[in-house]
Amino acid sequence: MENIIEMLNITKDFPGIRANDNVTLQVKKGEIHALLGENGAGKSTLMSILFGLYQPTSGTIKIRGEEVKINNPNDANDLLIGMVHQHFKLVHNFTVAQNIVLGKENVKRGFLSMAEPIKKIKELSDQYNFNIDPNKKISDITVGMQQRVEILKMLYRDAEIMIFDEPTAVLTPQEIEELMKIMKALVKEGKSIVLITHKLKEIKAVADRCTVLRKGECIGTVNVKDTSVEKMAEMMVGRKVLFNVEKKPAKLSNTVLKVENLNMKNKDGKEVLKDVSFEVKAGEILCVAGIEGNGQTQLVEAITGLNTHYKGTITILDNDVSHFSIRNRTLSGIGHIPEDRHKHGLVLDYSLAENMILQSYFDQEFQNHGFLDFKAVNLHTDDLIKRFDIRSGRGGKTVARSMSGGNQQKAIVAREFDRDPDLMIAVQPTRGLDVGAIEYIHKQLVKLRDMNKAILLVSLELDEVMSVSDRIVVMYEGELVANLDPKNVTENDLGLYMSGSKRGEV
Repeated sequence: MENIIEMLNITKDFPGIRANDNVTLQVKKGEIHALLGENGAGKSTLMSILFGLYQPTSGTIKIRGEEVKINNPNDANDLLIGMVHQHFKLVHNFTVAQNIVLGKENVKRGFLSMAEPIKKIKELSDQYNFNIDPNKKISDITVGMQQRVEILKMLYRDAEIMIFDEPTAVLTPQEIEELMKIMKALVKEGKSIVLITHKLKEIKAVADRCTVLRKGECIGTVNVKDTSVEKMAEMMVGRKVLFNVEKKPAKLSNTVLKVENLNMKNKDGKEVLKDVSFEVKAGEILCVAGIEGNGQTQLVEAITGLNTHYKGTITILDNDVSHFSIRNRTLSGIGHIPEDRHKHGLVLDYSLAENMILQSYFDQEFQNHGFLDFKAVNLHTDDLIKRFDIRSGRGGKTVARSMSGGNQQKAIVAREFDRDPDLMIAVQPTRGLDVGAIEYIHKQLVKLRDMNKAILLVSLELDEVMSVSDRIVVMYEGELVANLDPKNVTENDLGLYMSGSKRGEV
């Protein structure tokens, strides 16, 4: 089978960092080719070069055997290359159809004509069982549906080469399964797919071959069916990785968080939290499991103070914080790794150093006569970069927006862990992280637990739920429907509780 993509000896330099170092990638026509690597290994950079978002410092690109110069995404589209980005490129107050035709509008006598595009979009949606309404606004559809819009955007442009950048980072297990089916169907039709990921299970499920990058260099290409998950993990991080979370039995002590009769309605008057009550004790990891959109987000927003439109009581260490401001809740002992790192975790246009003191800039440690002491801030940031292996081109001066998604996540984790909170609320803490970083964060959570701290973990990853938690509560349609011991429940049973097919004692 001939190569449809050849990226030969690609090097890409940014100020202070070499993102790709003499990388060669060859993708065959009609295959799913995984691009595997740690956060900041250079995967997204390499594919951004293929899509025309960056220009290589040196190297050659051939598409269908012909040498090409891809100056921008329009050139890529002309070569029938499409890309679904990790953070979707959608206009939220436009409809599905408007987003899909954006840049390839059908104009008649100076007016935008939508009848034909909508017909084509409906046909494509039916063909792939996407069930998407072209007239719905992006802001009104789920994240999983938004991803389908991105895929439709490529199909609408007749893309033959499809790049998926961390496509499952924001999806539920059910949506991931659907996406895998879609990818297999696309390849059957003769499309070629490059899948950027660090989820080894998914590579095993769909990929034919896998090229591994580490610190910007190509480590090698392997046949997936002949290579174990352990071997790929070792190629990726350069050492053996422990997949099982090692932890001693939990030693519970005092109650740190107590939530009583929490009720909340959304702006449409629909109940999103219904009489939610539970406790988290020092020395335990309590996991809130559930399919996305069942009230977990609203529960965390209520506890952290991001949303105060609720009824009920929230107590931290016997201190009623129900009416406290966000800062005062934080000072009461809450650490928070938020669900949306861009919206609630970082100020993207601030430097890494500035982001590291968002919760503590007012502390005496970082002040000098009422002004920020940047020497102290930079020393503090350098320490966290070293301890948490945050990869950034210019250290503390790096603008947060320019960092890889995984390293942005590591920065938030570093900041929150360093504050030594009594209660750590960790929402999808390993979302978008590679196996090495996941192993590290799981160890940190267990270490925090063993220091007699309380952890409230919210996760969609069943592996994480089962292996990290000491106790699991399941949320379904805003209610707690089960209180489970992970040692006495199977993944299958947990799935039944999460889908509302089964209820237990709370």
